[in-house]
Amino acid sequence: MNPTGPPPPTPPALPGDAGLTTGVLARRLGVSPMTLRSWDRRYGIGPTARTEGGHRRWTAADVATVEEMCRLTATGVPPADAARAVLAAAAGPPPAPEGVAAPAPPSPTGRSRAAGALPLGDVRQECRGLARAAVRLDAPALEKQLTAAVERLGVVGAWQEVMAPTLHAVGRRWASSGDQYVEVEHLLAWHVSTVLRRSAPSVVSATSPATGCVLLACVPGEQHTLPLEALHAALGREGLPVRMLGAAVPAEALDAAVRRLGPVAVVLWAQESARASPALVRHVAGTRWGMKGARRGPAVLLGGPGWNRSQPQGVLRPGGLAQAVEALRALCAAG
Repeated sequence: MNPTGPPPPTPPALPGDAGLTTGVLARRLGVSPMTLRSWDRRYGIGPTARTEGGHRRWTAADVATVEEMCRLTATGVPPADAARAVLAAAAGPPPAPEGVAAPAPPSPTGRSRAAGALPLGDVRQECRGLARAAVRLDAPALEKQLTAAVERLGVVGAWQEVMAPTLHAVGRRWASSGDQYVEVEHLLAWHVSTVLRRSAPSVVSATSPATGCVLLACVPGEQHTLPLEALHAALGREGLPVRMLGAAVPAEALDAAVRRLGPVAVVLWAQESARASPALVRHVAGTRWGMKGARRGPAVLLGGPGWNRSQPQGVLRPGGLAQAVEALRALCAAG
């Protein structure tokens, strides 16, 4: 008599070329083999068949199960809860009492304080799913989640509620763990940038007049462009003419662009105080063009924490993306 119960059933044998190896499936799903092995060890979601030579393989049913696991965790459902849901779905729902509707699955939206791989704190549930997808380098899930966030919340909401908090969490983990998580930050930033650029209507950039546009630029030496990319996408959604110069714009190039375009406003981003130049701000704000007696210049808006110690007088300092869009909308309407 076996006190521990009957032994588990022997996995079915497959021909040597049937089923997928863990490595092949990991590449297909965009996750690491370690993640798949962890799900198998912790939650029992793993390959259920073996080849004639004894090697474990993922069958079509196994692949469908782990794909659903990836989908749930990418929406922010904790892995343990996702595993229970996946296994319960595979077993089939229990019959509901007569006249009683089956309970609806929990919604992945809202805010979450659950523990995760990154120090997210009190954030929307979408942030947790995005963080999990980033940590496991799940590029397809990142693309899907970011696109869904923009569609559901708009560019401003997606940036402020989902993208920026997750990026900050990855940055904090990188700073506290040496060289770890660099690849996570790079992959996440790449997909954030891709989705933001795709969110800006290309027809606006192609046909809107240059004169009176909003000019976006990072100060010399500054490489952090994502906040300006979010602003570019948000202004494009508003139908406002905008030109993006991008990272580390030399002072001479910025001056030339301002004089050529005659923008209604110039937004300068500085992430670090060492790169924030009040002299550059004063120069841009003092630039004038037009006929004598009707000369005008641009409004200057400053973005980024680098300006905290060196904000010149007479410029605007929006408190965030929403405030920047509102201020620029008003400037474009007045100009």
